[in-house]
Amino acid sequence: MDDIFYLGKLGEISLKKGNKKFFEKKLIENLTKLLHPVKAKIRVSAGRLFLQAKIDEKDKCEAALSHLLGITAWAEMSVVEKTLSAIIDTAKQKASIAKENGAKTFKIEVRRGDKTFELNSYELAQKVGYEIHNSILQTDVHSPDVIITIEVREKVFIYNLQNKSFRGLPCGVSGRGLLLLSGGIDSPVAGFKMLSRGMTLESVYFHSYPYTSQEAQEKVESLAKQLANYGLGMKLHIVSFTKIQQRIRETVEEQYFTLMMRMCMMKIARRIAKKIHATCLITGESLGQVASQTVENLAITNKAADMLVLRPLIGIDKQEITDIAINIGTYQISILPYPDCCVLFSPRHPSLHTDLELSFNLYEQMDIESYLDEAYNTHETKLF
Repeated sequence: MDDIFYLGKLGEISLKKGNKKFFEKKLIENLTKLLHPVKAKIRVSAGRLFLQAKIDEKDKCEAALSHLLGITAWAEMSVVEKTLSAIIDTAKQKASIAKENGAKTFKIEVRRGDKTFELNSYELAQKVGYEIHNSILQTDVHSPDVIITIEVREKVFIYNLQNKSFRGLPCGVSGRGLLLLSGGIDSPVAGFKMLSRGMTLESVYFHSYPYTSQEAQEKVESLAKQLANYGLGMKLHIVSFTKIQQRIRETVEEQYFTLMMRMCMMKIARRIAKKIHATCLITGESLGQVASQTVENLAITNKAADMLVLRPLIGIDKQEITDIAINIGTYQISILPYPDCCVLFSPRHPSLHTDLELSFNLYEQMDIESYLDEAYNTHETKLF
C-alpha cells in the first residue's frame, strides 16, 4: 500500500540553542502519542518535521497534526525523484489543486539543500514558475494566493503549507500547572495558552450541586476532553463546593461573596497542586473584564493562593479570547446554557477595591477551614 507524507514547519523551537534537541525529541514524542496506535516514521531535520504513514491513516495523521503544539504550519507533501520533469509535473498538480480551491496567483520558493543538484535555487524556481504561469496561475511574488515550496534534499519535497497550526512549544517542556476550569469561555482558553507554552496541565472544577446541575459538570468535562486533545490527556479534579458557598452566604455580606469564594477556591486548588507536584495555578481572569477582577481583588486571591498564579489572559479583551475559543473548539461547549457556581452565587454589587486586611479578617470570621478540608478530602478525579 502506498505511503503518505507530511511536513510540519518548526517555529520557536528553531530558535533554541544548546537544548534544541530536547525540544525536538519532545515534539516527536508528542506526535507519536497523538497518532497512537498508528505506526509512522517521524523525524526532525533542519527546522522541519517529517511524517510518513500508510495512506489509509490519512485522517488520523491530519487530526494529530491539527492538534500538535510546536509547529507553525503543516501540509501533505509530495516526494519525487530529483529530475526536472518530475518536479515540474508535481508542482503543476499542486497549482491545479490550489486553483480549484480559488487561488489565482502563486509564487515558487526553492530550498536547495543538495548543492550538487544541476540547477541552483533561482534557476529551478524560474523554470517551474514559467510552466505554471503559462498554463495555470498568474505569478505574484509579493502577495500570492498560494506559495509552492520545493526542497531539494535526498529527494525532492514539494508542498504548500496551507494548514496553519498553533505555534508555541511542545507540551511537557515547561513544568506542570493546575488550571481552575469553569464552564465559561475564558478558563479553557487560559489553559490552552499555557499548553501552547509547553506546560503539562491538570484541572480543577468546583461543583455546587444542586445549585449547579449535572449538565454543568458534564459541560466542564467536555471542555477538559477538548483540552486533552492538545495536552495529551487531562486529569480533572472535581470538588464539591456547595457547603462552602452556603457557609459564605451565612457569614459575610453579599458584596464579598465572590471574593470569599475565590479565596476558598485558591486554598483548595493550592492543596491539589501540591499533591500533583504542580508549581503554579492558572486562571482565566482578565483585568477589568468583570467587576470583581480588579487589581486589588486579584492581589487578595494571589495572597490566598500562597503560590505562583498565572493569568495568561490578563491583558486580552473578550473578542480576542472568543476568537481563540472558536479556533480551538471550546466555544460551542462554553456557551451551553448551564451556569457554574460563580455565576449563580454572584452578588449584584460586588466589592471592587477590597482592603487586603479586611478581606483576610472576613475570611477568618467565616471559620471555614473544616469545610475546605472536607471538600479537599472528598474530591474525585477523572482522566480524559
